[in-house]
Amino acid sequence: MVPDYLTIAEAARLIEKRELSPVELCDSRLDRIATFDDRLHSFIRVLSDSARDEAKAAEAEIAAGKYRGPLHGIPIGLKDIYETGGVPTTGHSKVMQDHVPKADAFSVKKLREAGAVVMGKLATHEFALGGPSFDLPWPPARNPWDTNRFTGGSSSGTGASVAAGLVLGGTGSDTGGSIRGPAAYCGLAGIKPTYGLISRMGVLPLAFSLDHAGPLAWTAEDCAIMLQAMAGHDPADPGSASQPIPDYRAALSGDVKGLRIGLVRHFYERDNEANAATRQAIERAATQLEELGCSVRELTLSPLGDWAACGMTIMLCEAYAIHEANLRRRFTDFGENFRDRMVLAGLVSGADYIQALRRRRELIAELDRAMADLDLVMTAAAASEAPLIDKVPKFTIMNPPSLTIAFNVTGTPAMSVCCGYTDAGLPLSFQIVGKRFADATVLRLAHAYEQATPWRQRRPQL
Repeated sequence: MVPDYLTIAEAARLIEKRELSPVELCDSRLDRIATFDDRLHSFIRVLSDSARDEAKAAEAEIAAGKYRGPLHGIPIGLKDIYETGGVPTTGHSKVMQDHVPKADAFSVKKLREAGAVVMGKLATHEFALGGPSFDLPWPPARNPWDTNRFTGGSSSGTGASVAAGLVLGGTGSDTGGSIRGPAAYCGLAGIKPTYGLISRMGVLPLAFSLDHAGPLAWTAEDCAIMLQAMAGHDPADPGSASQPIPDYRAALSGDVKGLRIGLVRHFYERDNEANAATRQAIERAATQLEELGCSVRELTLSPLGDWAACGMTIMLCEAYAIHEANLRRRFTDFGENFRDRMVLAGLVSGADYIQALRRRRELIAELDRAMADLDLVMTAAAASEAPLIDKVPKFTIMNPPSLTIAFNVTGTPAMSVCCGYTDAGLPLSFQIVGKRFADATVLRLAHAYEQATPWRQRRPQL
């Protein structure tokens, strides 16, 4: 009997020892999808036949002594902006519901090469921006902790499916917080890697200079396993970085004692005021990190509103440039949320965009200076637990200022980590931020925190 919930690392150990069959694991996830996803709506498309074929191939390879590593035979899901050869990639939009790519996205190809089993395509906000929306060809994903609650976005289906154990890990994208938001609301670990670490080739764009691809999973260790497979230079992506890729999983075992952390309280105590449960959970997390041997001191940056205004101006302008032609030709084929946000984008001037780019350089330099004698920064990932899905305002991404977009502006690695639960059992989260290409340090601190706290032992009761 396959357990309802397994981490990637747990399943990989069992598969490598041949105590768990990839086919049995795949079938158990398909059973969970059939049982629960009519309530969660995390999948746009379940690829049952091809997933079973991939699981059988993985099992045969492993039996022949050709074990590829910890993703071999592991069921994952792909946010439906990651292109899949011969399988529709829709962006959760009527505008692209018939789009069938000829080839896999670069990162999907790398995941398949690592042996991952693709279970299907996951719900997103329309083109990774407009949501939650109820006027699209597929319904919005719902939170497994409480199906009346929002998953966060835009990697909504990934957050829901991983938290519910329908897949063991999944892909997301993050232009203003779309990995870290669902990770926070769904109680997951989710890392937005350094800009350029994972190729965006074959990932439907939202904003070229802010888009990041990355993984969501139950633990930091699982994120490290997925990041290892997904990262790497791709000459076809102009933003791809040619950097050596460290062993992220091996780096988890390093000592965190002596790490210097800046706590940006004013982001969530004044600029976007978090509720009491969130503030208390972050204080406890900071205390826990000190007990692990880290030093934590308060850090003051420019007001959160500056970071958010800069990031949102760039995001909206770049998104409008991508979608302008279709907006002119097929305006009503877009959902209301997406098209109304894009109408605002059409009113932003070229001068505004240039000024936002100038401000961006200043903010990047500010964070670099602030972190000169720090290793990491921590702050809130969300201002509260997940809100009710039908109470999310249309322009929620603009006001109050986003707690996550600052680190899209800087391109630095940033990760959401679960730090407790409300009295009603809803997850709370904080954010760990590192220096560029210090993703391994972010993951190491997240892993140490998870090992020292009980939060990873708790799962949604579906």
